[in-house]
Amino acid sequence: MPGSTSPITQFYNCRLLRDHQLVADSLYIQDGKIIDPARMFWDERRTPDVRVDCKGGIISPGYIDLQINGAYGYDFSNNTDAIEEAVDNISKGLLLQGCTAYCPTTVSSRPEVYRKVLPHLGPRPGSVEAGAAVLGAHIEGPFISPQKKGAHELATFRTAKNGLADIDECYGLDNLRKYVAYVTMAPEVEGVLDTIPELIKATGIHVSSGHSNATTAAANQAYHNGANMITHLFNAMHAFHQRDPGLIGLLGARKSRPFYGIICDGIHVHPHSVMIAYYAHPNGACLVTDAMSAQCLPDGFYKLGEMDVDVHGGHVYIKDTDTIAGSTATLAECVRNFIKFTGASKVEALENATLHPAQMLGIEGQKGTLAFGADADILILDDDLFVQRVFIAGKEATSDNVKFNKKL
Repeated sequence: MPGSTSPITQFYNCRLLRDHQLVADSLYIQDGKIIDPARMFWDERRTPDVRVDCKGGIISPGYIDLQINGAYGYDFSNNTDAIEEAVDNISKGLLLQGCTAYCPTTVSSRPEVYRKVLPHLGPRPGSVEAGAAVLGAHIEGPFISPQKKGAHELATFRTAKNGLADIDECYGLDNLRKYVAYVTMAPEVEGVLDTIPELIKATGIHVSSGHSNATTAAANQAYHNGANMITHLFNAMHAFHQRDPGLIGLLGARKSRPFYGIICDGIHVHPHSVMIAYYAHPNGACLVTDAMSAQCLPDGFYKLGEMDVDVHGGHVYIKDTDTIAGSTATLAECVRNFIKFTGASKVEALENATLHPAQMLGIEGQKGTLAFGADADILILDDDLFVQRVFIAGKEATSDNVKFNKKL
């Protein structure tokens, strides 16, 4: 059967992040996918149509951010009347940073907000024209603990004492099926623990434990009920205690363990804590930014959902409090910080922003990998892991062909 006649691009003079190591090899892409060159050479007798000299750089899959509340002046929970504008501009801005796919995140909100914004946060492919791919929304709350509310509005909090009916009333089950990648819930909130399996079965979404005061027993049960992630490890959760380590203790389980998001901005989590998590469960780490609308903007006052926040010097707090309310870090910065904090290899740091997030969502055959058949969302990095060039669906994204607005 004849193959595609579309142009083939070869990336050469590079090291590929493949099979948990950096290997000197070339990468070939066609029709927005990574291809096996054997068929091109031996079956089709073709040579590449375009050759890209990577100048000795590293080729990595594009970064995947599982938790980002906003950027460039836009907020997914606050800009409800301009939500499509927010998605469009954030997607394009993130793409130029090297983040080629993400989960737009909403903070705890009222049901009418979810019904308004979720249809705009569903999966959509990435491209030079559209920006980074949207993998579906991450809904953080409102089925979370009042004791670990963080920067969430207490008045929106709910319980699931009526099981799936309460989940449906809040989000709409059809919205979850169509538009959502995963939700963050606290296992100890009434009804949540028993509802997790039913929720997963009814909607196909993933569940993450977070903003929680759960005991180790409840955390373990949530994991075995299907909650395969911990939201921003160490933040807004039961502090580690030697006799009851809570959610954090899941990293010490003898058998299988959940993935965990971790914010490596140097503010949310002390480098020593990052090191502890890395040593406990290196294959579960998913770097996230938890960025809010001030990402890549000057210091000042911004919104996170309905809350006013004060941003200065990389620190983000609810106005007139000492409660952290997200970050302004980029995922590229978090990758470099992870190496600085832990001494991990480049491979490990890169996989924390590529392979592991894709595995958490079950899309590792398509995203977060340079395997044959995967999407050709790739980065060319220098040896210090600064992004040099970005490609999405096989096409290069630059400031000349990706235009977006910042809402100051």
